[in-house]
Amino acid sequence: MADLPIETIFEILTRVPAKVVGRSRSVCKEWYALLSTRDFIRVHCSRSLVSSNQRVLLIDDLTCSVHPIIFQSYDYGPSSIVTLPFDHQNNDVSILSHLNGLLCVCLNHTNELLLWNPTTTAFKRLSTPDSLGIYINNLDAVGLYADDADDYKVLHIKHRCGVYESYVYSRELNFWRNIPFLTRQDYLSPNFYWSPGTFCGGTLYFTLCECWVGGTNVVICFDINSEQFKEISFPPVPSTGFVQGVLVNVKNELHMFATTGWFEITIDLWTLKEDYWIKVLSCPPIPPISLSL
Repeated sequence: MADLPIETIFEILTRVPAKVVGRSRSVCKEWYALLSTRDFIRVHCSRSLVSSNQRVLLIDDLTCSVHPIIFQSYDYGPSSIVTLPFDHQNNDVSILSHLNGLLCVCLNHTNELLLWNPTTTAFKRLSTPDSLGIYINNLDAVGLYADDADDYKVLHIKHRCGVYESYVYSRELNFWRNIPFLTRQDYLSPNFYWSPGTFCGGTLYFTLCECWVGGTNVVICFDINSEQFKEISFPPVPSTGFVQGVLVNVKNELHMFATTGWFEITIDLWTLKEDYWIKVLSCPPIPPISLSL
């Protein structure tokens, strides 16, 4: 391939698996420079987004493994073991957000945020001496996104001492900066639970749910271009039980699996159209489990 035009090499390598790309970076300086460009990363990611390339990463107390997803049988394929490249204690790593194979994770024993690419094993610690990049479970929220310049960024919403603050980390600049956060005093209650951020159509979405029956449930939106927050309503689900919303980006459209109920659980699928929710699918109620002695 040494005699091939650089355009042809680009077209070939954007179609090979990520592990091959990682090994190819050591072939020569020219290939390393090519495979490190934003254009190459963007095109390779877009060509990798097919069903046969989808993987799931599972972390438990003993192992970290990657499994191919078998969509025909709704199952996982044979696993391959992944070695965590950073210091940890019994795999005490929480995955907070993901985008195009890049993970934002938290080391639970230190509360540090990291960016980690499981395929190349490269990682970057995001914590600073002034306590930026420190994540507190059940108080904070994190979302990973890429801007128009293909710079991967982390939005960190922090709840400290009765105040919300928000910060954006740039992988390109290796720098945290503070941005204004739209907040209401009601949301400062410890009864509210944030979901991980889901990136879709230039916006990061979070659910914010109050952990009791009949509590307040909203969706917080962060426009990555204007860096402004706004609040939109939750799908009109019954408030007679606990409510939970799981956000999913499907072909650049935002969907939510909304779970409601107490003893009998209902799961509905909703899609967002111009800040309004439309019900797509309603599953039969799941009856309570009866335990007999």
